[in-house]
Amino acid sequence: MSKGDATSNALMQKMITYLQDFELSYDEEQPDIVISVGGDGTLLHAFHRYSSRLDKTAFVGVHTGHLGFYADWLPEEIEKLVIAIAKTPYQVVEYPLLEIIIRYRHGGKETKYLGLNESTVKSMEGTLVMDVEIRGEHFERFRGDGLCVSTPSGSTAYNKALGGAIIHPTLHAIQLAEMASINNRVFRTVGSPLILPAHHTLLLKPVNTNDFHVTIDHLTVMHRDVKSIQFRVADERVRFARFRPFPFWKRVHDSFISDGG
Repeated sequence: MSKGDATSNALMQKMITYLQDFELSYDEEQPDIVISVGGDGTLLHAFHRYSSRLDKTAFVGVHTGHLGFYADWLPEEIEKLVIAIAKTPYQVVEYPLLEIIIRYRHGGKETKYLGLNESTVKSMEGTLVMDVEIRGEHFERFRGDGLCVSTPSGSTAYNKALGGAIIHPTLHAIQLAEMASINNRVFRTVGSPLILPAHHTLLLKPVNTNDFHVTIDHLTVMHRDVKSIQFRVADERVRFARFRPFPFWKRVHDSFISDGG
């Protein structure tokens, strides 16, 4: 899958030609490997397109812009990558995903999503007021701009900008971060990001309105008449095809501290 710009498209065509020279077949419907050419956004699109075959499909990222967390091969390395795909068995690394289930007040069919990076919830107008439950117990009443729930691999994205922790993606957890919470003598939130293990469920229950903007990665959906929004570590996982080591902390260093240094 290409980002769609001229550079990425040309690179994609070149890779298809090379891989077909090695007698690999190009199958858009049921791929074993999906190569995303662009940036992390392109890989998010690829993930959502093939989210129904996560147990059968592994992802590889080639970046044509900045170094990505998911896109780790450079354009000048594509011959090396093609030979690796054609000739070598690859290691599969699995990362946890976020399951989001939205339920409705009038018993409409619930909606389920899978997120690779994060999901955010904001009010359609004004302050978001949500009761936050953890494992069925009331934890707090949140008032503020919104809430962000992220995966460990997504912890370096929007979550980091909100002051959340960076979590190693081998940990099966989700993280709840606040967006501009209101804290004064009357209203209280914990004020810190929360990291929940895989067997804990996080539930948001609306207090004064039932219509919300919910994002799942790059997708924004308006949901009306919401009874609750449930988050947990999904049973499904995303699989990345690794042809060489790409340590997570090196990626963090290269992305935020120094570029490749």
